[in-house]
Amino acid sequence: MSNSVAELSQKIIADLAPLKGVRVIAAMSGGVDSSVMAVLLKEAGLDVVGVFLNVWDYAREDVAGHGSCCSLEDSYDARRVADHIGIPFYAMDMREEFRRDVINPFIQDYETGRTPNPCERCNRFVKFGALLDAADKLDAQYVATGHYVQRRDDADGIHMFKGSDNKKDQSYFLATTSRKQAERILFPVGNLEKDDTRELARFYELSTAEKHESQDICFIPAGDRIEFLKREGATAGFRAGDIVDLDGNYLGKHEGIAHYTLGQRKGLGLPNGPWHVVALDGVVSRVVVAHPEDAFISEVDVLELGWIRLPAEGEVVTAKVRYQMQPAVCRITIDGESLHLFFEKPQKPTAPGQVAAFYVGDELLGGGIVHSAS
Repeated sequence: MSNSVAELSQKIIADLAPLKGVRVIAAMSGGVDSSVMAVLLKEAGLDVVGVFLNVWDYAREDVAGHGSCCSLEDSYDARRVADHIGIPFYAMDMREEFRRDVINPFIQDYETGRTPNPCERCNRFVKFGALLDAADKLDAQYVATGHYVQRRDDADGIHMFKGSDNKKDQSYFLATTSRKQAERILFPVGNLEKDDTRELARFYELSTAEKHESQDICFIPAGDRIEFLKREGATAGFRAGDIVDLDGNYLGKHEGIAHYTLGQRKGLGLPNGPWHVVALDGVVSRVVVAHPEDAFISEVDVLELGWIRLPAEGEVVTAKVRYQMQPAVCRITIDGESLHLFFEKPQKPTAPGQVAAFYVGDELLGGGIVHSAS
């Protein structure tokens, strides 16, 4: 391990040292990030309890479980790491909570024309919902994860920032985290670059050091969303219908709105393109498309808000309404449980069901779920 990585690890351990003796649940997924997270907590002298969340029955899937995130083999990997570093380990059955809070809404969204973000719902309701409840039962003060997000506390309380590694920053997926939840979450690897995380895993001789990362949705490890939805009985999303332009002109037929997502531009097979999907109507099973210049959005309505802190007067707020976009300057108006944002410059389209994340500089303020965009 290079001196720079050693120094960085020691800095993280020093930062955690004030929590020495405090009980913390380490949410271990069986991957390298959460493995390093757990060993850093242990090295800092915290009372660490490793917990693996069993959220899905992989016996249903005709794929290799290893590396698919939260599979049976991932549970074995997490247990091996826990044994190696000398912490107690528990596998918790969260399948019922995951079905209720992630799977069922995922299916319903594709039935009605929304594009869900299951990772956000898993963080909000399972990892930082049910898992915090479990922490209470185990007398643990904190839950720690391997997310690439930074937490910094000052006299005003907790603040959350993007991860140091821009390519791995996961703040977008935590935008709906409430302040109450955030106060009890630790992110020990948030200051690390991904390469440094792997170097630390090698240094501590963790069995997950070279483990590859899954890019699939954890409950669709084969990557076939359509097959999954059909198997789960999402019939309404597969009713045939029309493809029309913004003026209602007929352009073609489709085999179900579940095949499409807002903003999609590939695989449409329409003449006189290019086209972007700009609306999905589950009531009449209609797909609406527009040319790229007509597909940009300026205004977004957001619901299901969660705030770590509200913006102060005069602060320049930026927003992301898609994971891959760069935060763009916007104006926001909050009206009770809803928020309206207006981008200063038009942006590529987003979809109802996606996350809207709000920032001041690199600080994550909070976010919500896109209800509509125009």
